[in-house]
Amino acid sequence: MFAGLNLFRVGAMKKMNLKEFEFSQNYTFFWDKLERSNHFLQRMIEMVDRPVDDRCIAWLLESPLEDGGQWNMFVNLIKKHGLVPQAFMPETESSSSSSRMNRILLNKLREGAKTLRDMASKDASFDELLDAKDEIITVIHRILSIHLGTPPTHFDWQWNDADKEFHRDGEMTPQQFAEKYITVPVDDYVCLVHDPRPTSPIGKTFTVECLGNVEGGAIVKYLNIDIDLMKQIAMKTIMDGEPVWMGCDVGKMMQSNLGLWDAKLYDYEGIYDTPFTLDKAGRLQYHQTLMTHAMLFTGVDVIQENGREIPRRWRVENSWGADSGRKGFYLMNDNWFDQYMFEIAARKEYLPNELQDALEAEPIVLPAWDPMGALAREVSVVS
Repeated sequence: MFAGLNLFRVGAMKKMNLKEFEFSQNYTFFWDKLERSNHFLQRMIEMVDRPVDDRCIAWLLESPLEDGGQWNMFVNLIKKHGLVPQAFMPETESSSSSSRMNRILLNKLREGAKTLRDMASKDASFDELLDAKDEIITVIHRILSIHLGTPPTHFDWQWNDADKEFHRDGEMTPQQFAEKYITVPVDDYVCLVHDPRPTSPIGKTFTVECLGNVEGGAIVKYLNIDIDLMKQIAMKTIMDGEPVWMGCDVGKMMQSNLGLWDAKLYDYEGIYDTPFTLDKAGRLQYHQTLMTHAMLFTGVDVIQENGREIPRRWRVENSWGADSGRKGFYLMNDNWFDQYMFEIAARKEYLPNELQDALEAEPIVLPAWDPMGALAREVSVVS
């Protein structure tokens, strides 16, 4: 969410001629939690005929409400709920450190799942299950409001710009604010992944079972592309003046105090006198890697090689605060991109025509526990 809001922030600052501006992360955080709760309970209703130890149900019950997220899920939130400036829903203790709040929510959601399944076992109708779900969501809304505050439905927006000129938009809804100040065409953006597993052909689209937040919103949909094409698209986007939202395995080969990623940062083979032979596809298949964090590419160091522009290093804006990395920014060497980068969101126009056409195909459905859905879950960061 932080990475997506930072992408939108750049255009909003330019449009309002502001040196500093923040969208409220707490506002989108609130609605993401509520929508995910509803999405989880809806899946529980749809799966009431399955045993509770069914693998998909067990997977959902294990982590029904995480802090991560996919690009499509983020866009669904913005389209439905809009955005507000940070001043109208500032951070709270629970928005910055959500573990205690999440424990309460998880307790209530798992309790709610049992309630719905018990009702179904006693032949409750579908409408009765929906009514019970709505009652649970009302409680979830109250818990979120206690921890995060109540999201504004409208607000008065006025500001002094960088030239000290006064501007007033007057009363706005969050949806109106988003429509006016999101300057990137979100409907033109697509999710591109690099999944080198032999079961995931290049040029095919994929989705993940049960992955989502807003009921009725766009599904999470990926197009699998070659890693070199992903680099070229990310590089071209940055050179055209836009940051790039991306997802990676953030903790691998990382030195946080230096703000550095490099695929050969640590010589584990030399230290332990043993080779580590899993390639990227093998690490995905055998649970040694997956997407753990979303961030923003904000710069790229480009060199000329055999008449082509080649990325050498990438500048990354992280969400871990100014004390992490170099005042919140990291340097990613290009060899790290090859091994631990998995996903970007980019304009469809940067794709070759045949891959633009491939986006229209019905996606292959991956199981809920597939690593390509991992970015929507909170994963421990271990290098």
